[in-house]
Amino acid sequence: MKVGMNLLLWTAFVTEEHFPILEKIKKTGYDGVEIPLFDGDAEHYKKIKKELDNLGLGCTAVTVVNAETNPISPDAAIRKAGLERIKWALDMTSVMGGDLLAGPYHSALGVFSGQPPTADERKRAVEVLTQAADHAQKVNVKIAIEYLNRFECYFLTNALDAKNLVREINHPYFGTMYDTFHANIEEKNISQAIASMEDTYVHVHISENDRGTPGSGHVHWDETFKALRKAKYDGWLTIEAFGRALPDLAAATKIWRDMFPSPEDVYGNGFKFIKEKWEAFK
Repeated sequence: MKVGMNLLLWTAFVTEEHFPILEKIKKTGYDGVEIPLFDGDAEHYKKIKKELDNLGLGCTAVTVVNAETNPISPDAAIRKAGLERIKWALDMTSVMGGDLLAGPYHSALGVFSGQPPTADERKRAVEVLTQAADHAQKVNVKIAIEYLNRFECYFLTNALDAKNLVREINHPYFGTMYDTFHANIEEKNISQAIASMEDTYVHVHISENDRGTPGSGHVHWDETFKALRKAKYDGWLTIEAFGRALPDLAAATKIWRDMFPSPEDVYGNGFKFIKEKWEAFK
């Protein structure tokens, strides 16, 4: 098991300005960080890799797609743009030496049709994401597709749907992930949800019910860690928390008040919490 920290707590675009944060995260004991991928080129991310290597930090990455890059759009040009967007993110993850790309890039974030997902949308997703998985294999970066709660998307909203999508695409570089925040909203039984995903999930986000410091809210943590241990999960446990430091991100994640006293509380106490819970159920 490796413990990671998602840098969206501070920024949507990591630069040299954030290197002191990386140092603090490393000093706390983290194995790596999750890098947001929304902009930038290979030269930029080579600099990030150099600093990660200097500190001895591993990394994963996270990205999203929007209405102009929506893989399930009926417009072929938009689907093509979505595939290119995902390929770019996979390439940048590879440049940084990352082992997987997480995120809900199966469909446009915050875009709704007013209806449940259709068979045609499912078919489009499979077509685009299969091509993305082929590219992922070429650059040796696994896809960890993320299901979200019903208030953030409509295409993929629970563990069963995510598992079925992985089964349908049936590619060694295409998996899904488990996020405690979304599961807290959508799953009726946490243990069953984790068990049902079997060998299809390759990544885990540790996120409190209010997006604050893990362990400070009402997520079913004991049940979660016990189920992960029972499933013999041995990948990343990455903290994902959001604050009000970035207005656009705060608006997108619906953060209207402070959910924690400081970022230090999130990554400091969050790290201790994960370590304690992981050991408690070994």
